[in-house]
Formats: sequence, C-alpha cells, structure tokens
Amino acid sequence: MAYASKLADDTGFYDYTADEHAVWAELFERQIAFLKGRICSEYLEGVDLLGLKAASVPQLRDVDKRLGALTNFGVEGVPAIIPPSQFYTLLADRKFPVATFLRRREDMDYIEEPDLFHEVFGHCPLLTNQAYTDFIEAFGKIAVELGKGYRWHLFRLFWFTIEFGMINTPDGLRGYGAGVASSPSEADFACSGKAVYTPADLMTMLRTPYRIDIVQPQYFVIDSFEDLPKLLETDLKAAIDEAKALGDLPALFEKAA
Repeated sequence: MAYASKLADDTGFYDYTADEHAVWAELFERQIAFLKGRICSEYLEGVDLLGLKAASVPQLRDVDKRLGALTNFGVEGVPAIIPPSQFYTLLADRKFPVATFLRRREDMDYIEEPDLFHEVFGHCPLLTNQAYTDFIEAFGKIAVELGKGYRWHLFRLFWFTIEFGMINTPDGLRGYGAGVASSPSEADFACSGKAVYTPADLMTMLRTPYRIDIVQPQYFVIDSFEDLPKLLETDLKAAIDEAKALGDLPALFEKAA
C-alpha cells in the first residue's frame, strides 16, 4: 500500500496515531543506541538542541522554531517526492523539505521514499550547524541558477555530502550524512573500514555514479564542516562541464537489474 502524506491543521499540527508514535519510538531508540561510535558529535548535539525524543513523533512547527533560533534555517512539510525545482528553491530559501508520513512497521528497516524519520532524525540535527546550513543554502542557490541541465551532476555533490558524507574526528572516522544517521545497515558498513573512503574532492564527486537502492560502496570524507562551503567556492558550471567531458569514473557496484 502506497504512503500518503499527512496534512497539517490550521495551527501547523500533524496528527499521528498511537501506532505511529510507537514506530517512531522504536526507530529512535534503536538508532540512537546504534550510532554511538559511528556518528559525529555535532550530530548528537543537534539531537539534543532540537529536543528530539523517543516519546513522540516531533512536530515540524517545533523543529522549525528551534532551527530558526539556532541557525536561521527551517523546515517545510512536503509530499515525499517533489519536483527538483521546488527542492532546490526551498534549500536556497533556507528551508529543508520534510516528508510528513512515517513508515509502517513492516518497513522499519528500509523504505525507498524518504519518510519523516529519515528527514527529521537523519537531516535535521545537523541543521543546527551554521557551516552545514550555509553550504545547503549556497548549494540550493547554485542549483536554481544553473538550471535543469546541470542538476543531475550537481545532486551527486549533495548525495556524497548531505546524504552519505563522512567526517574525520579526533575519535576516528564518523558519519554525518542523513542516510548514515537513519539506517543501521548503512551506519554499520560506513564505519566498518571495509568501504572505499575518498577525500571530498569536488571533481571526483561530480564524476562518481551512485545507486539509491544499495548500501553505498564508497564514502567521501571531510575534515570539518567548514570544508563543505569551500566545495562551492569555484565555477560550478565549468566544473560540471568538465566532469561531463571527462565522463564518469568506473562504478563500484553492479548496474541495477
């Protein structure tokens, strides 16, 4: 059965059922425990700053208010899949689009479309980090400016940072991407030492293909969140043109059937 987005009432309140609160609690408790030693400290600080708890599904209006006070960023409830133009425009306006439905119990371990758990638990904690949000805003503005012909390659940069990025810390390699934070299997493999770990070089990321339906075989690593805005301090149009001319690097996975 397909998922349907929830709609807020006139006050911005989303009504979740008792079972949905229970699913959130189970997901939250399981993943928070699993992330110890696998996720960066900035992420865990963000969980605390946003007041995310296992007790109940968070309300987007509360997350939005806290983020606004911390980094002048925010969230906006949307259907799970929105047009790229809307996605990038929201980022440029310092708003992160958040799907409002929560996965069912039979989809606890994997769901193809991003749901509220992935969006809020995975993405929102690091929206409390100023350098991280500045990168997202600048990324959105560049995507809007460059337009349709450049968005496919540009999204690779988002994929290998915001979705599946890794960071060097004094305690070792840790995840920060939302796909790592919200998935036990991804977090486990990302921190196993068995993957391919590559410094976060712009051209390499622009030329690296990926699949959305597998655990990532390769992760790109930054040394600090201040590295993220620096990735955009270049002519992205020229860089993408060069990446297209050079062609993709060999994929580290089999093609989907």
